[in-house]
Amino acid sequence: MFPKPRQDLVPNTVEFERLPLIKATGFREYDARWRYPQEINLLGMEAVGLGLTTLMRERGVPVRIVVGHDFRSYSSAIKAALTTGLLAGGAEVHDIGLALSPMAYFAQFDLGVEGVAMVTASHNDNGWTGIKMGMQRPLTFSPEDMTALKAIVMNAKFAPYHDGARYIYVPDMAERYMADLLDRPKLLRPLKVVVSCGNGTAGAFAPRVLAELGCTVIPLNCELDYTFPAHNPNPEDLGMLNATRDAVLQHKADLALVFDGDGDRCGVVDNEGEAIFADKVGVMLARDISKQNPGATFVADVKSTGLFLTDPVLRQNGAKTLFWKTGHSYIKRYSHETGALVGFEKSGHFFFNPPLGRGYDDGLVAALAVLDMLDRNPDKSLADLKAALPRTWQSPTMSPHCDDEVKYAVVDRVVKHFEDVAANGGMLAGQKIRELITVNGIRIVLDDGTWGLVRASSNKPELVVVVESPTSEANMRAIFAEIDAELAKQPEVGEYNQKI
Repeated sequence: MFPKPRQDLVPNTVEFERLPLIKATGFREYDARWRYPQEINLLGMEAVGLGLTTLMRERGVPVRIVVGHDFRSYSSAIKAALTTGLLAGGAEVHDIGLALSPMAYFAQFDLGVEGVAMVTASHNDNGWTGIKMGMQRPLTFSPEDMTALKAIVMNAKFAPYHDGARYIYVPDMAERYMADLLDRPKLLRPLKVVVSCGNGTAGAFAPRVLAELGCTVIPLNCELDYTFPAHNPNPEDLGMLNATRDAVLQHKADLALVFDGDGDRCGVVDNEGEAIFADKVGVMLARDISKQNPGATFVADVKSTGLFLTDPVLRQNGAKTLFWKTGHSYIKRYSHETGALVGFEKSGHFFFNPPLGRGYDDGLVAALAVLDMLDRNPDKSLADLKAALPRTWQSPTMSPHCDDEVKYAVVDRVVKHFEDVAANGGMLAGQKIRELITVNGIRIVLDDGTWGLVRASSNKPELVVVVESPTSEANMRAIFAEIDAELAKQPEVGEYNQKI
């Protein structure tokens, strides 16, 4: 019988080598993230593999699983341990090797396999690892799935060992994935594109795909290096965006496409070197797509710009946008359930459903949509298309530290505070509160449309704060000051990663 995981083990001890270590907080809302080896060891990862096969059997899903890993110094070893657990549970494992997360999702379709377990820490700093999991393509785990998996693993409630395990190495999935992306017409418009990968996994694939589509590619930090010497591969990281801006201006490029560590997100920098936040890119794409598909339904997360509701072009095209919980798994699932044509998340996860895509988040598919938009507007630059949007003043995503064990309770207190202010007719930033949206934390909307959001991060020990105003920078800063003052009263809230 496989041992019950412990949470109190430390590296360089006998117990650490003999027993599984798994910190329970690593089972997050819809995927898993741990610091390695402080919060999980290789035996712990075996336990997760065993637990995943147990859960699939309980749900009546054939235990066939695609596994892949991102480019970090320890990811291959972690995937091997996970695979050992999957095989011990009798799984048929299809190992696609070094991969992007969307490559693993594509492999589910290409191989006709139900499950996926992609070893990646996405854009998290080095020292983090994790797994993005699913057992119903194109969806990834819901909170209910993660809760069930956590209960199985942490209590060692594994199904009896099964025969029939099978290991299949798939040597050419990267080529199959890229061939699928390239099975389309080449671009008509000649475009010079900076491809910024932060030395992450996307550097092995994105430059080649875009070059073969007809772009002149200027690679920036596309050599794979798991020390991430330039900056973290995160399209929301200001260091990555500033380096990309400099490259765009130096090379007089038409745009830059910015990919995260596992390639499921895409950021955009325009021809003037200005980063366009992903939700504004979403509005631009929604304008382009709804022109060809009048009456289209879109989904956006609660961190996203209010332009999805107020933009006159979207209204003219009959487009409808539904706001939903932040998180790639939430937006993916809600887009699927509502029949939305595309789901947009402010962090850069975009979900193109049939006929535009298969429903999973793929940074390269999003990049192609941006390039197609430019192809359909040959007389306009990306800056022109951005300037055509109504003006708003918007912050980047800001994340003050808050431990996993307390962050949800902190958000509950903040929600109650602002609900009380609204109930008592109070003012914020000199305005009345028009609406409170509490589907995911709290989004406070003032009379003039200025809004601010506070929620708990789904995958890191942090809170998430975003603010925007359609009227002035002063009002944007005023709503942030109100939120920041309330967070300062919470002793568990620490320093911000970045702040306006």
